[in-house]
Amino acid sequence: MLPEHEYEGPEPASTVRRLQRLTEQCVRSLPACCGAVATLSGGEAERRASATHPDLAALVSVQLDSGDGPIPTALDTGRPVDAADLLTDERWPDYRAMALGSGVRASVTLPFHRAGIDITLNLYGFRPGSLEDAAHGPAAVLGEEITAGLARDRRYRAALTEVGQLSTALRSRPVIDQAGGIVMHVLGCGADEAHGVLRRISQLTNRRLADVASGVVHTRGRGLEQELARLAASGPRPPARSGDTT
Repeated sequence: MLPEHEYEGPEPASTVRRLQRLTEQCVRSLPACCGAVATLSGGEAERRASATHPDLAALVSVQLDSGDGPIPTALDTGRPVDAADLLTDERWPDYRAMALGSGVRASVTLPFHRAGIDITLNLYGFRPGSLEDAAHGPAAVLGEEITAGLARDRRYRAALTEVGQLSTALRSRPVIDQAGGIVMHVLGCGADEAHGVLRRISQLTNRRLADVASGVVHTRGRGLEQELARLAASGPRPPARSGDTT
């Protein structure tokens, strides 16, 4: 088996390990497969690839750069793309030339899509016709399992992010309400106007609303009227109307 070669990006390490495991298992389960590359795109990630050999990763790059090859074709059609003999296949000239230069004569690309995630599994062989059954064998099952697992991981991370945001909002709400009450007392205004004042201070000072509210509570509103006057004086002037004089 060819040595392992892995490319990492900002995706979680578990994602990269899953792609790596997918390529390794495919090479082990298919005797005619000399190497494999798994690519991932979609969601918050740029495209990532894990290859069993750096020469095979270059075969992915030439396709993505030119927009021509088995990977773009598989992603566009949603179906496996089989190149039984690249020596006689007339499609994708740039990809074919690089593949043949690397000793690859046959390739199969399997696309998988779930929950906004696109994965391609690219299998390579040294002999023509050696991968003709790969699209319907264990590689297809492994690809589906990995794709489903990555989709579950992303949904879980999204849920954790949402829970964290809700938790922060719940913790901030009492402070914001308390600050609103102080503004109402100091300025003699209603609740909606008081919260509008807090939001305006937040926008003009480029601070989080919760931080502004915490400051108001800490000072009990002292200096609030002066702060509002200062912000109003330093704010942008309205555009001059036609006929106005300077």
